[in-house]
Amino acid sequence: MNKFLAEILEQPQSLEDTLKYYCSDEGEKRLKTINGLINDKKFEQIIFTGMGSSYFTSYAAACLFNSMGSNSCSINTSELLYYHSSLINEKKLIVCISQSGESFEVVKFLEDHPADIHCIGVSNEVNSLLYKKANESLMSKAGKEEMTSTKTYTSILLALTILGWYHTGTWGRDKINQIKKSIEDTGKFLSLYKDQITNEIEFIGDVEFIQFIGRGPSYANARQSELMFKEAAKIPASGAFGGEFRHGPLEMVQPGFKSILFVPEGNTYEQGVRLVEDIAKYQGKVIMITNKDPELSDENIKVIIINQPDEYLFLIQSIIPVQLMVNQLALSKGFEPGNFVHGGKVTITE
Repeated sequence: MNKFLAEILEQPQSLEDTLKYYCSDEGEKRLKTINGLINDKKFEQIIFTGMGSSYFTSYAAACLFNSMGSNSCSINTSELLYYHSSLINEKKLIVCISQSGESFEVVKFLEDHPADIHCIGVSNEVNSLLYKKANESLMSKAGKEEMTSTKTYTSILLALTILGWYHTGTWGRDKINQIKKSIEDTGKFLSLYKDQITNEIEFIGDVEFIQFIGRGPSYANARQSELMFKEAAKIPASGAFGGEFRHGPLEMVQPGFKSILFVPEGNTYEQGVRLVEDIAKYQGKVIMITNKDPELSDENIKVIIINQPDEYLFLIQSIIPVQLMVNQLALSKGFEPGNFVHGGKVTITE
């Protein structure tokens, strides 16, 4: 078994470890302290920021906090430093997300930001610069990860979701049980991964380019999927908003076009279903990952049902079929899945 696949299969444990941490006294204390800071300072806005996978999790976090009435946005850290720096002031809370806690741009922000700026760090590494320099830190418990991000991505998503629920006072036994069920279902899905991936690959065929599409928090998965295909399988890919895809890119669809859409039940479910139907109508192939059966019958459509009604926990479960596909396609093209050739796990230069 290669390292990338091994780390994919470790996700139920990493998610369980993250959940256990936030059910512990230490984890509860961190949530309480960060929530107290947010409430006491009455920040005008929360800016979630990161690079790569961490930036994508920041987008999902901003969606969650905005949906709960907490003014938030998500900005790529490099863009924040060079083009949106006027947003960095004492009235804003900056939430820096970095799996390693050592990404170049995040380190630069930590070294350069004024002393009166409050920064929350979100990381997987307790000995990182981010953990040490942030005012407060939120941890995932994914364990060591060597290859393209899989378990750190899902564990950080879980930590940010828990923080959001804690902030709104909805964190408690019901949410804990819901996460436990999600972890259990993730384990069941992965226990059958060989059958799952065989079905996906047989449907999609050889891939030279693939389009990922999502709306709302699922845009994070569209971008993470794009990154994994490029980084771990060396296959060109694109991640797009569902609405934006109709504004021009739909013209790409023709026989041979391959796509994956994340369409959970929520504000834009119907729009997602219509886009799936239109891609199939123009003879493109589409895998629809959803938690509500659209009851579509078309040879160009394959539906994968994820048994998770919550739109944010859906993110964690729905990325796994794509991770498995990346692993298999990388192997088929003669690459070691998730191995870095031109860079490294931690980006230390601009």
